[in-house]
Amino acid sequence: LARPALAQDAFPNRPLRMLVGFTPGGAVDISARSFTPKMGDALGQPVIVDTRPGAGSNIATEAAARSPADGHTMLLATLGALVVSPMVMRLAFDPQRDLAPVSIAVDLFNILVVPADRPWRSTAELIAAAKAAPGRLSYGTSGIAGSPHLAGVLFDRMAGIETVPVHYRGGAMVATDLLSGRIDYSFATAPSVLPHVQSGRLRALAVPTINRSRLLPEVPTVAEGGVPGFDVPGWYAVVAPRGTPDPIVARLAGAMRTALSDADVTAALNRSGMEPMPSTPAELAAAWASERTKWEPIIRDSGIRIE
Repeated sequence: LARPALAQDAFPNRPLRMLVGFTPGGAVDISARSFTPKMGDALGQPVIVDTRPGAGSNIATEAAARSPADGHTMLLATLGALVVSPMVMRLAFDPQRDLAPVSIAVDLFNILVVPADRPWRSTAELIAAAKAAPGRLSYGTSGIAGSPHLAGVLFDRMAGIETVPVHYRGGAMVATDLLSGRIDYSFATAPSVLPHVQSGRLRALAVPTINRSRLLPEVPTVAEGGVPGFDVPGWYAVVAPRGTPDPIVARLAGAMRTALSDADVTAALNRSGMEPMPSTPAELAAAWASERTKWEPIIRDSGIRIE
């Protein structure tokens, strides 16, 4: 049998796109802009960040799912986009079916923050205030079913309180309204609020993970503040359209590993409350499946639904 000739052009043969489903200045956008320049250097073509906010990042996620599977389009996705959205709303696409794992990008933590002029200085004091005024305190989220929203829902359930979510189109908008005092608190992504915590304009009460953050070791966990077992970890991951050839996926994952191993990229991510977390496509697939198993009963029991 004659051996088929390789007719396709070398990859990549033009600039690549990294879709981001949230507004500029938020955690996902900051993360993407931290590592894509070095990723482009590794690939020999620039990687352009393309922000398409809205619908809890589903606009960008669908755009990625509908893009040609040639490796030139990627999405920096949140757990909400990959895991939660299909559980809470009817989509014209299925992330698990239509997207292929490339690599986890960064590990990040949220911070339970309040405006500096609020009187609460601990998780316990915030819970006491919420119990004294059911349905009066509000918290900001970067979108329905995103990690700040899920953390808020879980906080209500586990602390036995009733509060009101206020949904925005990205973490930067949450930070703006926290600073102005329009909302009472948020489980905000660290990149969106860490500079304001450091400046004293916002007060960090806790982190919503089992262990304290290495980047903010003086801040206790929500569990330490009186809600045992509270844990809402977070990571962002790069995915590509399903059907992208395995050698191209491997090339993209390798370029991400190179970029995320760069000392300057690590320093930039650390300043924003994130740590590089490169993985193989198989490792991302396993983490994706694990989070889906974890959140499915919580979403079902909470009744979160987007029509």
